[in-house]
Amino acid sequence: MATFDESRYAAFRRNHVTLDPSLDISSELPHLRQQQSRITMADSSSSAQQAESHYFTHEPPPKDLKTNTTLAREFIGRHVDEGRRVVLVTSGGTTVPLEQQTVRYIDNFSAGTRGATSAEYFLDNGYAVIFLHRQFSLLPFSRHYSHNTRSFLDYMKEENGQVVVDEQHQEEMLRVLRQYTEVKREGKLLILSYVSITEYLWNLREVAQLMRPLGPKAMFYLAAAVSDFFVPQDRMVEHKIQSNEEFLQGPDGASGASNVKPAARTEGRSLVIDLEPVPKFLKQLVDGWAPQAMIVSFKLETDPSLLVRKAQYSLDKYSHHLVIGNLLLTRKWEVVFVSALDGEKWIRVPRSRRTKSFSGMPSLVGSADQLAKEQASEAEQSLATQNEIPHGEPAVEIESLIIPEIQEMHTRLIEQAQAKAKTS
Repeated sequence: MATFDESRYAAFRRNHVTLDPSLDISSELPHLRQQQSRITMADSSSSAQQAESHYFTHEPPPKDLKTNTTLAREFIGRHVDEGRRVVLVTSGGTTVPLEQQTVRYIDNFSAGTRGATSAEYFLDNGYAVIFLHRQFSLLPFSRHYSHNTRSFLDYMKEENGQVVVDEQHQEEMLRVLRQYTEVKREGKLLILSYVSITEYLWNLREVAQLMRPLGPKAMFYLAAAVSDFFVPQDRMVEHKIQSNEEFLQGPDGASGASNVKPAARTEGRSLVIDLEPVPKFLKQLVDGWAPQAMIVSFKLETDPSLLVRKAQYSLDKYSHHLVIGNLLLTRKWEVVFVSALDGEKWIRVPRSRRTKSFSGMPSLVGSADQLAKEQASEAEQSLATQNEIPHGEPAVEIESLIIPEIQEMHTRLIEQAQAKAKTS
């Protein structure tokens, strides 16, 4: 609830209302609270714009931004003409460089599994996909054979002087190859990369603004693990931070010639790092960069008791469409949707599909109806709170359940936007 502020109240009376001074001021509180709410929203919007301007003025764009923008503009334009939905999937971690000539950096936990897997299911459900990923993280289709405990060469053998795929892997590899070939032939997948948090944010902003012509047919599926803190360019040393005390004060040492104390520096034998918070640009994405698009964000937690509350807080704060909450230990088996449309809704791999068969191939246990009944019968709370944390790998990728649900929600949002356009 807003608190009464005499100075704002006086300004409010001077500028907006003419009242009998003898009136009890409590009668004006509802109007004052409404006015204060408007002031707060305006201040918040102005502050977000200032943060955006400051960040992108002081943090240099990546060298490949122009190339990425050109590729994205052509890709988006083609799919606008074809009337197809386009989703920007962000995936993988973001680094925080400590030096301009980067040797040392801070990184986020993410292999890009969620993003790469989801991209495949978006493609399977008719979307064109811009895949903005951390360089060398998992990619759609090739993810099945990279970042694996097995070498890719284990899938092949030599036969009569020729390299062939081992019989036990041929069916699965042929399926993946056919999917990839079709997507490539139809031009439905554009792959862009980044490394640092600044490169990520520059690419996100530029591509988001290019997606405006898509209107409500645009979607943002923000699965990247975005750094919360960074080292500003003007507080970053140029050269490698020295660990040997004999070289710390040299002309080529990390301290450099700047009068500004570096954010990352050695003091005695300790490495001291002063990080600044990364501006929260989700609100800018919602209100400014792509205001008609559907926006999906993620919330990763380790404490089950906080998950839904923090997802709801994020939804309320940024006013977007969907927050997908997941816990570190159960993220492959369950997620929770928190949205303005449907409230809280758990999506989880049914019990009969939670473990892969011995061969490593998806089990064919249960019909679709049986799976739906199993899922509906389970309690609407995390497996972690039920002490049922699964082991191994699920036989069904949970993204195969997530993406159709999101597609259905996106359809409703598009229909709402179209109905609103007809009446306006």
